[in-house]
Amino acid sequence: MKKIFNLFDLKQKINYKNEVLSGLTVALALVPEAIAFALIAGLSPLTGLYAAFSIGLITSIFGGRPGMISGATGAIAVIYVGMIAIIKKANPDITVDEITQYILATVILAGVLQILVGVLKLGKFIRLVPHPVMFGFVNGLAIVIFMSQMASFQENVKDPFGNNRIETKSISEAYHINETVVINDKTNTIAFNLKNDTKLHDFETDELKYQIFDGQVYNVSDSTVAFNFANETLYNIEQEGDVSVWMNKDDLILMIGLVLLTMLIIWGLPKLTRYIPSSLAAILVVSAITIFGGIDTRTVGDLASIQGGFPMPSLPNIPFTWETFLLIFPYALIVAGVGLIESLLTLNLIDEITQTRGESNRECVAQGSANIVSGFFLGMGGCAMIGQSLINISSGARARLSGIVASLGLLSFIMWGAPVIEQLPMAALTGVMVMVAIGTFEWASLKVFGKMPITDVIVMIVVTLITVFLHNLALAVLVGVIISALAFSWENAKRIRARKYVDENGSKHYEIYGPLFFGSISTFNDKFDVQNDPDDVIIDFSDSKIVDMSAIEALNSLTERYLQAGKKIHLRHLSADCQVLLKNADKIVEVNVMEDPTYHVAADKV
Repeated sequence: MKKIFNLFDLKQKINYKNEVLSGLTVALALVPEAIAFALIAGLSPLTGLYAAFSIGLITSIFGGRPGMISGATGAIAVIYVGMIAIIKKANPDITVDEITQYILATVILAGVLQILVGVLKLGKFIRLVPHPVMFGFVNGLAIVIFMSQMASFQENVKDPFGNNRIETKSISEAYHINETVVINDKTNTIAFNLKNDTKLHDFETDELKYQIFDGQVYNVSDSTVAFNFANETLYNIEQEGDVSVWMNKDDLILMIGLVLLTMLIIWGLPKLTRYIPSSLAAILVVSAITIFGGIDTRTVGDLASIQGGFPMPSLPNIPFTWETFLLIFPYALIVAGVGLIESLLTLNLIDEITQTRGESNRECVAQGSANIVSGFFLGMGGCAMIGQSLINISSGARARLSGIVASLGLLSFIMWGAPVIEQLPMAALTGVMVMVAIGTFEWASLKVFGKMPITDVIVMIVVTLITVFLHNLALAVLVGVIISALAFSWENAKRIRARKYVDENGSKHYEIYGPLFFGSISTFNDKFDVQNDPDDVIIDFSDSKIVDMSAIEALNSLTERYLQAGKKIHLRHLSADCQVLLKNADKIVEVNVMEDPTYHVAADKV
């Protein structure tokens, strides 16, 4: 009997050493990424770590692609930014914990939608994504992974209160300063007194409310940026992320050196031995050098603490109303779509690397189930992680065990290993991810630039650029598929031809070559000479096929033109499926189909 999980099936060849060591490597690399993605969304670091644990565990056991790693991702995190902005606009006093509850509900609903896609067996359509789109997606993602590591060589600028300074964009005027008073632009009333050119005191109570510092206005009660300041005007703001600068010279040289050492170990160790995954060895060696050598460099603990307990399941604490549903549903739909696209594209990529075949519909159900579990267990949700998946595959993992080890290892770090894991140098993890970016990039795609059709080159470049600059994988893939489809339609539209002759009975024959569909209709109509044709016209479709309703409508229009001229047309050699299509549309088109023997048309079964 077939084993569902294939963990300990003796018939399956599993290198348990590789699986365990690969899983531990992935677990270590997951920590800073999960934290970073949670911080991007403005959530607690633990929401990213819990998501990585729960999603990784469920998809490793039930997913359609053994060896693929799932967890919290940046593509999902950025979706929450817009959602959080809307929530805050509607309720300015809402807390981070309350916002998190809406995020959890969104994740659960997204999971339900993903399961629905799998149950309806829609995941198979990812196979329709053309190779140029895949090339562009992979290359763009490799560039994004590489660029994201640049943050490791930078340090955050501090504000007057000792917190990380936030980059803000002015969006509208709120107050203007008139000498020593601050006037509300909406009510045109005095709101504050300006003292010492930097301090804003409440006009009625004289209590210090805000302080101006380097073009920003800080709320002194919670040390947050409330407005931008320029030209004696206070502007409402939109946050754009932390302000950072390059490290000082000595720290930067040290960081670059440790990263290069990590990369050298990853590159060189496989040439000596494959007993231990090179990525894990590099992390351990560089960590030992920094810890025992007393080298002061940035560590995982500098990002945030990962100390936590086992996540206890709970329902999202939100109002279960129609208004709430309307708020979270659009974002749940986006999360579900982006998550499945990224997951299924990653599945395809690993299929090509390992020369195996994953199950796309099963992966949809697994991703949906994982997100539901993540939402109940305080996780922010996520999808497949191409970087971690490639680390896992390159370390020799091919079964489900590595993903399970990674998830359980991550949970162990959270519950018991935080003091140790927080000492890991960021340089080691940065080096691992840089090597992943280099290995992910399809260098072969650069060699075939001059050999590929121009449309394929354009598709690849467009998908890459959208991925890099917009970080919107779903949009990149959608645009790529649309351009490819339009190019395909145009090429096929040009292929329709007609061979013409008159037989001994005086009937004129049109032997059609190429598909008849919406793109080829205009060319098809130009082939006929209604006025000069004889009374009996035969259109032969033995080398053609009627594809869509546009083609049927074109035949109807052609029939009417001949009818108005007192002539009649016959259709010959229609395949069985074409005849069915015409029969279903008999209220739209009236044509005379000449009976022929049964012709079989090859069709792929999915």
